[in-house]
Amino acid sequence: MIDLHPTPEHRQQPVIETEYDVIVIGGGPAGATVGALTAEAGHRVLVLERSTLPRFHLGESLIPETYWTLERLGLIEQLKATAFPKKYSVQFVNEDGKESAPFFFDEYKLHESSQTWQVERSEFDRMLLTRAEELGAVVRTDAQVLSVHFDGERANGVEVKLTNTDGNHETRTLSAQVVVDATGQSAFLVNRLGLKCPDPLLKKGSVWSYFRGALRDAGRDEGATIILQSAEKTSWFWYIPLPDDIVSVGCTGDISYMFAPGSGGPEQIFNNELARCPGMQRRLKHADRATEFLTTKDFSYRAERAAGPGWVLVGDAGGFIDPVYSSGIFLALKSGEFAADAIHDALETGDVSAERLGCWQDKYAAGVDLFRKLVYAFYTPGFSFGGFLREHPQFRGNLVDILIGDVFKPGVGEMFDAMGEVVPPGDDRVASDPM
Repeated sequence: MIDLHPTPEHRQQPVIETEYDVIVIGGGPAGATVGALTAEAGHRVLVLERSTLPRFHLGESLIPETYWTLERLGLIEQLKATAFPKKYSVQFVNEDGKESAPFFFDEYKLHESSQTWQVERSEFDRMLLTRAEELGAVVRTDAQVLSVHFDGERANGVEVKLTNTDGNHETRTLSAQVVVDATGQSAFLVNRLGLKCPDPLLKKGSVWSYFRGALRDAGRDEGATIILQSAEKTSWFWYIPLPDDIVSVGCTGDISYMFAPGSGGPEQIFNNELARCPGMQRRLKHADRATEFLTTKDFSYRAERAAGPGWVLVGDAGGFIDPVYSSGIFLALKSGEFAADAIHDALETGDVSAERLGCWQDKYAAGVDLFRKLVYAFYTPGFSFGGFLREHPQFRGNLVDILIGDVFKPGVGEMFDAMGEVVPPGDDRVASDPM
């Protein structure tokens, strides 16, 4: 069951040394991945996680291409043994409740990677951090990084406040050849270095909660991610099945619309939009809310640059697009993997320059941009993916490639040439039909 305030574990905290090859700030999927793989390569690695474990986090849906990083980490068999619902497809529902045919991933790639999972993040994140420890990283929780130290432009360590098991605090100064910012949307270094670039076209906000007893489809569709539009396409809902009969349900729309003065609190905003979404009403008709409502706003941004001398950004610390296509965990894992390989090479050659640490950024940014363009198309008035595919059926495979996360191979973005310019409206306009 989802617990927004999980009971902290009383884990034995490791001894912290003064010097490391790599210090990773943040123990989410990106931080755990880069920590695990750099430690496996033989480097001295410290992962500093501000929270206690387990911790609640939004973002539960994996897309198929996460398989390859998880396989490299040695976690596929462990995931198979979990109670996480198996995810075979994604489905879209328009504002009238009309459902698209599911996009079954294995129709485009006959490999076990085409089945993925809907994960409970507290358990999934703990699994990743445990694996990082198994591969040799030191993982310290209750560790709040206060600052990153620089020698000129080069990062060379951190100042961290550690909370000990007796509740006392101590502040330590630690040195490292490479500092990795994996702090998610807190974007620790990005904010301190003034590198944050908000996306002016995606000024969105979300309200979400968790429900028990919601209607689930049968068979292979039981674990599907479903995206549902509200009336007049002013907002959209996500529906993500989780273990123990829990479903994650959230609503996203323009901040100026959903959070306008007089719109009320999170529960009222959610219920107002639910009344405009017949597809979601049907699924929640006999459901009971299991947690409080939560909100987040203005989450779309990118970093002006993602690496510098002695430092590199991974995961959401380097940017976040939008929740609609569930790309967050995939990009966290993949950027962590890319960064780990670059850091290993940098440490082996003694060159921790921005160019060496960020050598993967052009390839990565091109893949991220495909997700961004697909999000732009989703929000563009008058654009319909269904209409586009009827006119250009040869690009259905390209669309599914992006939906599954296969964005780093050549030619995937060719469909955007045929699509023409897709630009979402400003904050005062509404979203379009995804089908």
